[in-house]
Amino acid sequence: MNTRGASILSMGMMTPVGLTAPQSAASVRAGITRFAETSLYDKRFEPFTMSLLPDEVLPPLHPELEKTVGLTSRQVRLLRLTAPALQEALKGFPDEGGMPLFLGAPEHLKDRPQPLNDGFLAQLGLQSGVGFDIAASKVIFGGRAAGLMALQAAMACLAAGKHPAVLAGGVDTYLDLYLLGTLDMEDRILGQAVMDGFIPGEGAGFVLLSSSGASFARISPVFTGFEEGHLGSDKPYQGEGLATVFAEIFGSGAFAQPVREVYSAMNGENHWAKEWGVAFLRNQGSFDPSHGIHHPADCLGDTGAASGILLTILAAFGIGKGYRRSPALITCSSDLGNRAAVAVGSP
Repeated sequence: MNTRGASILSMGMMTPVGLTAPQSAASVRAGITRFAETSLYDKRFEPFTMSLLPDEVLPPLHPELEKTVGLTSRQVRLLRLTAPALQEALKGFPDEGGMPLFLGAPEHLKDRPQPLNDGFLAQLGLQSGVGFDIAASKVIFGGRAAGLMALQAAMACLAAGKHPAVLAGGVDTYLDLYLLGTLDMEDRILGQAVMDGFIPGEGAGFVLLSSSGASFARISPVFTGFEEGHLGSDKPYQGEGLATVFAEIFGSGAFAQPVREVYSAMNGENHWAKEWGVAFLRNQGSFDPSHGIHHPADCLGDTGAASGILLTILAAFGIGKGYRRSPALITCSSDLGNRAAVAVGSP
């Protein structure tokens, strides 16, 4: 891999199959799932099947935050999901209070308020007990690609030279009645009457990045694009967005060798498999003929805006432990057009 990019110094994850990054990575490798029927019902009066963490394993909301007016149930759950992963990513590293944090967050739903309010980063600092530079930090709304978009912003911050280390993360949950109802009306949630759908999930992940030093893995610059014919658009879908991102990352010199592993945010819907086919066929010369394809939504469900960071961590663990080959390509596509990819390789 090219020496540009950044080093991953530490990682943290909170997923339905693990409360830490090592536990989650081992569970995904073993194919463990936590898919289960919930007490929430769809328009056919069938229970939604989801991939969720048991409520009892999530930390309680900070007493001060319980007094916050307007904090939605989804925001509360996102705070409770995010804090343990953030704490894990910083375990063993001194808290200097000046580190920026770039957080990938869910997409905006039409005619709905932002999924996270303007005070979310300050609330996260209180919930986690972690001090970071809130003024230099940023929430990036972008759906499945948002975690990689946050990674891109974090690396730009590193390149500016003002901070020796930065945090990048992503968090999401589908445990929201309006969101589930919207997806249910569109017949997108997998069930007895919906075969072309996905299992809604949740999760949070963080990586601590530096431009140098001992690390778990190296990552290339992140490349992003936009699909004009996205799921919320009237324009024809032609798969141009992801194919162009692939062409750019392969043409950048980010890889010293062909792709040997692929970690994709594909969630089981046919739409994303077709997109992968277009992007791969247009760039197949950059893939090792024996490359492996991994879509951890098979174990985690669709983890939304957490996907990019979770996939990056899973690839880093696999390469570091020797059960995945370097380099790995991480690829994420959002419902409303954002596309992103990054390469993960040996330190």
